[in-house]
Amino acid sequence: MSRYVVTGTDTDVGKTIFAAALAAHLSARYWKPVQAGMDEGGDSATIQRLAGPNVEVLPEAYQLQTPCSPHEAARIDGVSLQAEDLSLPEGGGPLVVEGAGGALVPLSDDLLYADLFATWGLPVIVVARTQLGTINHTLLTLEALRARDVPIHGVAFIGNAEPVAETSIPRIGKVQSLGRLPMIDPLTSEALHAAFAEGITL
Repeated sequence: MSRYVVTGTDTDVGKTIFAAALAAHLSARYWKPVQAGMDEGGDSATIQRLAGPNVEVLPEAYQLQTPCSPHEAARIDGVSLQAEDLSLPEGGGPLVVEGAGGALVPLSDDLLYADLFATWGLPVIVVARTQLGTINHTLLTLEALRARDVPIHGVAFIGNAEPVAETSIPRIGKVQSLGRLPMIDPLTSEALHAAFAEGITL
């Protein structure tokens, strides 16, 4: 059974695009526990557009209107995020769960996404973009996850080839590289699935 959590080193690193390709590859259910910002339907709409018909998109536990950190979006929207509402979906089979931004994004004043990851116990895939700063951000993310005994499946890179980062992070961080998704333009479902099959090894 293939069940993964997808997190990132930051926001807008390509996490949702990777999650769409991963969910399609596994014919998995997809779940975004908290969506902050509902422009164009949020990340679930992107998944539906890119993943294809074999992926079931599960409803979010919380839909917040304000596009910012979930704990602040919840405050602005007058919503209290409860940990008991953020348990993994019931049922078997492959599952892809996508966090928000990076691993230490707060859901409340005393609950971070990484804390949820530790509770869930699923292997985490860290998505890192191949840009300046990615070595530092990725290694910090790995340390934060390991401090909570979160199992790490590997690191997936997104962007143009960057050999220094792509070799340094697995070596220093003692983590396996799952490969790299290149920049895809135009970004279509077919092009994404082909790039995943060619560039990513789970």
